[in-house]
Amino acid sequence: MTTVTEVGGTGPGSDGGGGGVGEPYALTHLDALESEAVHIFREVAGEFERPVILFSGGKDSIVMLHLALKAFTPAPVPFSLLHVDTGHNFPEVLEYRDRAVAAHGLRLHVASVQDYIDRGVLKERPDGTRNPLQTLPLTEKIQSERFDAVFGGGRRDEEKARAKERVFSLRDEFSQWDPRRQRPELWNLYNGRHAPGEHVRVFPLSNWTELDVWQYIAREDIELPEIYFAHEREVFRRGGMWLTAGEWGGPKDGETVEKRQVRYRTVGDMSCTGAVDSDATTLDAVIAEIAASRLTERGATRADDKLSEAAMEDRKREGYF
Repeated sequence: MTTVTEVGGTGPGSDGGGGGVGEPYALTHLDALESEAVHIFREVAGEFERPVILFSGGKDSIVMLHLALKAFTPAPVPFSLLHVDTGHNFPEVLEYRDRAVAAHGLRLHVASVQDYIDRGVLKERPDGTRNPLQTLPLTEKIQSERFDAVFGGGRRDEEKARAKERVFSLRDEFSQWDPRRQRPELWNLYNGRHAPGEHVRVFPLSNWTELDVWQYIAREDIELPEIYFAHEREVFRRGGMWLTAGEWGGPKDGETVEKRQVRYRTVGDMSCTGAVDSDATTLDAVIAEIAASRLTERGATRADDKLSEAAMEDRKREGYF
């Protein structure tokens, strides 16, 4: 898709030379998405006092950080980063997270699920997954640090609960989402007004698709953790997905570990993030694979979204997403 934007006039009195003032210029769809996201970052910087970027080391949060760096260069990014660490994260992703923080001189806040389990505030689930346990550490960290805007990498193409989300999503003092309080966003005008104790979740990638993200990564030559590309890994089959064995509780009796060539379309808690069979070892191969796919990344590889028909909607109302 190409968006054509007129600059000046094209009639009498305009510059008739090629490429001069008055000639239309074209924005690619990636240029338009980038411009929108940069505008959102700058809008938040102007409206809020203590914004933070949720950063897990996954591809969407990596693209968000890249856009934030672009939005404020040559000045530093005026936001810190926040990661909710389940304790079951992929080592490759944590290593990337720490390298990115050090490379850009950023401050990283970590909300640890393990700390809450050790204190007896949270209990392990029978299925071993800790993704649903992230809500309390996240919301308490937002409250204790007084963050008033929280950037998330959610996209509307991922899941139906995310499809109806606003770019600026108001959350109450308990971090809960109420659809009746969401505001219209006409002409890209964003209303960040909120009462003390409330905050706004901000989604600058709302209008992007998974394919857009990968095409942008390729265009900008953005480094990613290696698990996004095909590699040999020991995995086992559960619930129609290839899961990585680990201390979180897999595999169980009857589940056989085998070595396969796989890659990850999304990353999260190891207990609920599945790999897909793939031979895509390069960006071009990944892009071709995604273009041919008819399943969203979360629909294909996230067990926590399959716990119930309204799993993501429930987590949003509780304050996680």
